[in-house]
Amino acid sequence: MSTTIDISNEINSPNYKKQTSVHSLSSLIKNHTEQDMQKVIHSIKVGLALVLVSLLYLLDPLFEQVGENAMWAIMTVVVVFEFFAGATLSKGLLRGLGTILGGGLGCLAGIVADNFGKIGNAVVIGSSVFVLGATMTYCRLIPRIKKKCDYGFMIFILTFNLVAVSGLRADKVIALARERLSTIGMGFAVCVFTSLLIFPMWASDELHRLTSSKFDKLACCIEDCMKAYFSVVNENESMPRMNFGDCKTVLHSKSSDESLANFARWEPWHGRFGLCYPWEKYIQIGELMREMASIIMSMQACLESPLQPSTPLQHVIKEPCKNVGLSLGLTMRELGKSIMNMKPCQAKTVTVPKLQAIKLELIVLSTSSKLKGDANVESIAVANFLFLLMKIVDKVEVLAQEVDALGEVAGFQSK
Repeated sequence: MSTTIDISNEINSPNYKKQTSVHSLSSLIKNHTEQDMQKVIHSIKVGLALVLVSLLYLLDPLFEQVGENAMWAIMTVVVVFEFFAGATLSKGLLRGLGTILGGGLGCLAGIVADNFGKIGNAVVIGSSVFVLGATMTYCRLIPRIKKKCDYGFMIFILTFNLVAVSGLRADKVIALARERLSTIGMGFAVCVFTSLLIFPMWASDELHRLTSSKFDKLACCIEDCMKAYFSVVNENESMPRMNFGDCKTVLHSKSSDESLANFARWEPWHGRFGLCYPWEKYIQIGELMREMASIIMSMQACLESPLQPSTPLQHVIKEPCKNVGLSLGLTMRELGKSIMNMKPCQAKTVTVPKLQAIKLELIVLSTSSKLKGDANVESIAVANFLFLLMKIVDKVEVLAQEVDALGEVAGFQSK
């Protein structure tokens, strides 16, 4: 029984290759243009926010109300305003929470220290600063806290130390804290207004777009690997060098994915993304794609090896492998479009059976008599190449299942 999957008529056609190239080029130009425009908009928004908080200084009626504490509003805008709305919200709320808790505990430490006399006061303040400073610093080193709440802990340490060692009486500390918190709140309100209401930049949209685009990048890498591996026409020619830039981009995307997912959790309900959207699924899909990118990078050794299969041996696997590569590329693009358009990918009924058939074809090809005839270095090189290709098929199958699970949890609609 033959398991050969012939998709050459559909994918090998010049129209398909032309459409893929044009689509990739237009997407690249569009993304660069959008990114440049977003940077300009963000810069204008920061300038507008600074102008608004500067009115606390420039307008006499407002300056008479807040006085020199207006500087805290300006500092808040400079420190809190971030590119993405979720990052601005998280930094602003963590700054407020850290300031309140740090100031409250610092004031409490000052009240307790006043009951122990001059020497006892120094001992209590020093001990509290040491214990809380060391404890909060240790907490900041915990990976889970460092990813999500590091800024809040830093502000807590700063505020607690400033209040605890200031030597001010409790009533004066409370009055000063109230004035500064009010100006910090004004600065945060200006940040929220400009960040969320004026051309908002959503981290959720960016993570959604980047995750979808990674599928197309890896699809292009797989197809290019197949073309490069079978491009040698005689033994005197050297293997053409592959550009693994897209694979490296995917491999190095872990920190940005985690940051964007963290910011997305802070963002309010907007567009297609609700308050409890499963952003952790995007992290899992990103991890799988990084594993897949590492496998594709491993193919570089096959491409650059001086021991390449002979022309007859290469001819045996050429058409099946190129068809498999093109089929994998097509499947990866379908998965990327499924995420981008938020539509079910039908992994269980269509994608997974097709990938299992592809894997079966590779198994049959690797055990064929033509490849097992001579147990030489060339056969080993071909076997290594086919093994890596099967590993990619396995990873695409897992990815299809994860995208299908994302669609079920996130409620992707077929219409």
